[in-house]
Amino acid sequence: MSRALRPDARPQEARGAGARPQGWAPACPPVQPTPARAPQQVITVAAVGLHRSFRLPGRRGAEVSALAGVSLHLPAASLTALVGASGCGKTTLLQCIAGLDRPTSGSVSLLGRPTSRMRAGALAAFRAQHVGFVFQDDNLVTSLSAWDNVALPGRLRRRPLGRDQIGQALERVGLTAQARHLPHQMSGGERQRVAIARVLASAPDIVFADEPTAALDVGSGDAVLHWFEEIAAGGATVLMVTHDAAAAARAQQVLVMEGGRIVTGLEGGDPQAVSAAVLGARRGRTA
Repeated sequence: MSRALRPDARPQEARGAGARPQGWAPACPPVQPTPARAPQQVITVAAVGLHRSFRLPGRRGAEVSALAGVSLHLPAASLTALVGASGCGKTTLLQCIAGLDRPTSGSVSLLGRPTSRMRAGALAAFRAQHVGFVFQDDNLVTSLSAWDNVALPGRLRRRPLGRDQIGQALERVGLTAQARHLPHQMSGGERQRVAIARVLASAPDIVFADEPTAALDVGSGDAVLHWFEEIAAGGATVLMVTHDAAAAARAQQVLVMEGGRIVTGLEGGDPQAVSAAVLGARRGRTA
């Protein structure tokens, strides 16, 4: 049985344990809650101090440098364009980051994995699992239909894509009617759309694109860039090499290369600003 309160009980006792008496005030102001921190960007592509040199045939000991200490860090859910004059090293940089070529020195990490130190077999398996490619020449298997080309990455990673995934990807790029066509039965724009559908269906974490709009008409090129924007909005990291200032301006950020280095960066959105940055980098080198 609970004990009855005494008539002379003190206020604290009458109010229960921990109660505050009338007129009570804290000895110091209450602690204000710490403001929530902005979420940190997740870096999915990291290159540090990349050098790549090639020996010149017929000239003992002579080398040409394609990359001269390039570093970059790209977050998830981003679309980045890499621009510069011909021979500046942008395709070499993309290939070294993607693991299609080995840097002479420096390191590359994709999704936190040190891919530049992986053996060839492990690197190929990693790419099949996490990386998608879109090239100027579409890289389709000529003996496979559009449907089977889209399905190919799933087979390579030994996790076949569902029919719905393949069908929906082809539908998104407007190729449902061409699903059984072979590459030679399609136009260049249609073949490039198959390459995009392959990326859409397999949903890789990282997409590397080398001049993906160079051989396309304006309408087809615009569609390809729209899909890259969608892929990045879905959480993937997209790195695109291009000579086209208008295409580069569709990216969130633009990195300008010259002489094997990234010399400047700017936000996307303005093709004229991209062109001016490329021209300025070129003039700076020849001055």
